[in-house]
Amino acid sequence: MDEAQARAWLATAVEEARSGLLEGGIPVGAALYGPDGILLGRGHNRRVQDDDPAMHAETAAFRAAGRQRSYRGTTMVTTLSPCWYCSGLVRQFGISRVVIGEATTFQGGHDWLARHGVEIVLLDDAECVELLRGFVIERPELWSEDIGD
Repeated sequence: MDEAQARAWLATAVEEARSGLLEGGIPVGAALYGPDGILLGRGHNRRVQDDDPAMHAETAAFRAAGRQRSYRGTTMVTTLSPCWYCSGLVRQFGISRVVIGEATTFQGGHDWLARHGVEIVLLDDAECVELLRGFVIERPELWSEDIGD
C-alpha cells in the first residue's frame, strides 16, 4: 500500500480519536475502507461514553460499515495497534489489511495478524503517539481498564 494513501486514511481515524477524547473517552479511532477505497465506516472507542466494554474503535468502525457481502480486500485503519479482541475481529471477518498509526504505546496483535496473512502497514505516526501518551499520563486508571491491566 502506498504510504501517502495510508496516511490520508489514517487522518480519518485520528479525527475519530480526537472526537473520543473530547467526549471524555479513550482516544483511539478507526475507519474501515472498501477494496475500492470508499470509506465504509468510521468510529472511535466508546467504552466510557456507552458504558460498553466491547465498543473499541475498530468495533465501532466495523459496525458503522454495516453488513458487507465480504470483507476481503477491505482495510481497517486504526490509530493504535489492535488489541486481541480487535485482532480477532479482523481475522474472523477476513479483513485483508490493517493500517496502524502507532504501536509504541501499546503492542497489540498485529504481529499475529501478519503471521496469518493480514497485510500490516505500521506508520509510527508521531501525532498518534503523542495523543495516546498524553492520555495515558492524564488518565492511567482508565487506560489500564481499557487494556485489561
